[in-house]
Amino acid sequence: MARRRQVRKVEREKPMFEVARDELLLAVRQCGVLEAPEDEQQEWMKDTAQFMAERYPALSPTEIEQLASFGMRFCQPVIPHGKEHTALAWEDANAA
Repeated sequence: MARRRQVRKVEREKPMFEVARDELLLAVRQCGVLEAPEDEQQEWMKDTAQFMAERYPALSPTEIEQLASFGMRFCQPVIPHGKEHTALAWEDANAA
């Protein structure tokens, strides 16, 4: 009888920065900051970065700044929306 090789899943612990990043993104999605105006997003991110610094004291100030920057980029729409949502906006964009 042939023995089956058991494939072990190699589990690794995530680096602290990745854990903090995942927690930040989850918080962004759950708290509704995506729909807030940009100035409120910045204020929320400032407060949250301060909280993350307290929660994860092993992270450097540079890493905390990177988290806040990453969080702000996450809050921005993938495709910037203009004020005009008409075909005329396309004509202006394609004008030669």
